[in-house]
Amino acid sequence: MRFFYLISALIVASFPGGGVLSAASAKPNVVVIFIDDMGYGDIGPFGSKLNRTPNLDRMAAEGMKLTSFYAAPVCSVSRAQLLTGCYGPRISVPGVYFPGHANGLNPEETTIAEVVKPQGYATMCIGKWHVGDQPEFLPTNQGFDHYFGIPYSNDMQRTSLESGEKVVPLLRDDKVAELLTDEAQTHVTERYTEEAVKFIRDHQGGPFLLYFPHTAVHTPIVPGAAFAGKSANGRFGDWVEEVDWSVGRVLDTLRETKLDQNTLVVFTSDNGPWLIKGSDGGTALPLRGGKGSTWEGGVREPTVAWWPGTIEAGSACDTVAGTIDLLPTIAALSGGIVPSDRVIDGRNIAPLLKGETTEAARDAHFYFASYNLQAVRRGPWKLAVMRQKETMGRDEISADVGAEPRLYNLDVEISEKTNVADEHPEVVAELLSLIEAQRAEIAAGQRPAGEVENPVTLYPAEARAKKPKASPQKPAKPVALGTLQIGDSLSPEAAPQVGGRPFTLRCQVDSKGADGVVVSHGGSAAGYTLYLKAGRAVFAVRHGKSITRVTSKNLPAGGLKLAASLAKDGTLSLSVNDGEIVTAKAPGLLPKQPVEDFDLGFDAKNTVDTYEGKALFSGSITGLVIE
Repeated sequence: MRFFYLISALIVASFPGGGVLSAASAKPNVVVIFIDDMGYGDIGPFGSKLNRTPNLDRMAAEGMKLTSFYAAPVCSVSRAQLLTGCYGPRISVPGVYFPGHANGLNPEETTIAEVVKPQGYATMCIGKWHVGDQPEFLPTNQGFDHYFGIPYSNDMQRTSLESGEKVVPLLRDDKVAELLTDEAQTHVTERYTEEAVKFIRDHQGGPFLLYFPHTAVHTPIVPGAAFAGKSANGRFGDWVEEVDWSVGRVLDTLRETKLDQNTLVVFTSDNGPWLIKGSDGGTALPLRGGKGSTWEGGVREPTVAWWPGTIEAGSACDTVAGTIDLLPTIAALSGGIVPSDRVIDGRNIAPLLKGETTEAARDAHFYFASYNLQAVRRGPWKLAVMRQKETMGRDEISADVGAEPRLYNLDVEISEKTNVADEHPEVVAELLSLIEAQRAEIAAGQRPAGEVENPVTLYPAEARAKKPKASPQKPAKPVALGTLQIGDSLSPEAAPQVGGRPFTLRCQVDSKGADGVVVSHGGSAAGYTLYLKAGRAVFAVRHGKSITRVTSKNLPAGGLKLAASLAKDGTLSLSVNDGEIVTAKAPGLLPKQPVEDFDLGFDAKNTVDTYEGKALFSGSITGLVIE
C-alpha cells in the first residue's frame, strides 16, 4: 500500500480543488467506536429500559440516530466490510477467523487507515481486530501506525505452554505484550479507553483516525470492578454500562481538547446479539433474529453519529446505510481517494449525516451470510430469497417461514412477520433482478483473501483439540441410484466415487416448471450439483471458493432428459434432450471425494452452490445414472 500512499499524495498535491478538501480546509478527526455483539435494543437511544447509558443518550441528543444502519452477521466479515467498504464475499472474507488461521484480510485491499494516511492522518486501532492474526494481516500492516488490543474474540483462548492457563494475547503493535486470563480481561475496557484518551491528547494537533473496536460485549462477559454488579441487568448490563462510560470518556476528552466540533464520532456494532447466550446476550427487539442471521436483528445495528456544529442535534435518519459506507465517507471528509482500480460497494453518506439529503447513497443493500446472498433491501422493501436461521447456534427454521421469495415492508412491520409477496409481485420481480445482478457481479469480481503458509499462533500454545480421525473406510457397495427417491441421501462412502475421476451424470426430470435441486454431492469445500433455476438447467462444480457453472438455454416445457459431465481436463458439459452441448472450463477434476452426502432432490447442509437447497424438488427424477 506504500505505492498507493505516494500516488494519492501526489494527486492531492497536484489537484487541490479536484473534488477533495483544499489544503486550507480543516480536515476532521474521525473516531469509529465498534461494539461486539451489541443488539439494536441494548442502549437507551434505541429503547433499552434495562441498561443505563447516559453518555450514549447524550450523544444521541447532540447527534443523529441512524435507525437503518447495517453491518454483517458475524465478527470477521463485519470488520472486513467496515475497513474496506466492500461486502465480505467480494473480498473473500466469509465469516470468522480463528487463532493461527492461514487467511486474513488481504494486505492488497485498501483500508480506511490507508485512505487517510496520505492526508497526514495519525492512525490507531484499539481493541478487537479479528481479520487475521498472522503478522501480514495485523493493523500495523494495514495502514495503522499503532495497535493495542486482543486480535480476535475474547473467547478464543488457547492454553499457554508457558503458564498452563487459558489465555488470549494482548498486542502492542505487532508484539504480544501480555497474555490475559479471563480474570485479567476485566480490565480490558478500562485499558482500551485510557489508550484512546492518550491517543486523542497526543494527536490533538490532528488530524487523526481512531478505530476503536471494543472486545465488549462478547462472551465471556467481563465487566470491570467499578461496574460489576452495579446494573439492573446482570453482568451483561454491567458491561454495557462500562461501554457507555468509555464512550463518555472519549467524548469528554474531545470536548476538553476543543476538538469536538472538528471530530466525527460514529458508534455502532458489528452484528446483532448472541441470543443463545441467554442473560449473557443482549436483545435486538423489536427486530427479529440475532447474531449470525440475516433477519434484521442480526445485521441492523444501534448507530449514533456525533459531530457538534455539523450534525444536527437530536436528529434521526431512517435512510438505509451501513458500515460499508464509512470508507468512502471518511475519504470524502478527509480529502482521501477511494480506490478506482477495484469495486467498492459503499458510498459517501456525508450528505446524509449533514442533513443535506434523505436519499440513500446506494440503490440497495444486500444481506450476505457467508457467500450466500440471502436478501436485499430497497427503501422499505426487503426480499428474502433463502431461508434464514434466527441466530448463530440455532439453525432450525421458524415455522412461520414459508416458501421463498418472501417480501416484507419494514416501514409497516419492522419485525418481519408478514410476507406480502403475493400482494406486490412487481416489487418482488424488481428485487429479484437486483439479486441476480449482484450475484453475477460478485462472482465475476471476487478478490482473494490474504493467505500465508505455515500459520502459527501468536504465542506458544497447545494445539486446539481435534476430533479423533475415523478409521479409513473403503467405499461401500455401490447403491443403484435409480432406486433412490427424492429426499434420499447417501454417505460419502456409499456415494458415487468421483474424487480425481471424470464422470457423467444422466437423468430424466419433470419439474412442473419449478426451480429446484436435482442432484447435489458435496458442500462448501468440493462437490457438484445439477439444478433448475429461472427456466434453465445449471451444472456446477465447486473447488473450494471457486464455483464453475455451465447453464443451458431456456428449457422446453414437459419432461427433460439431462446429461452433465466433468472431463479429465476440467471441461464441464451440459445438454438437454440430446440437444446442443454447452461447456465451461473448471480448474480440473475434483481433487478428492466430497466429504458431504450425495442428495437427491435437495442440498440441505453446506450447499455446493449459492442457492437455498432445503426444499425438496417438486416433480420427478428418474433414470439417474453416474458413470
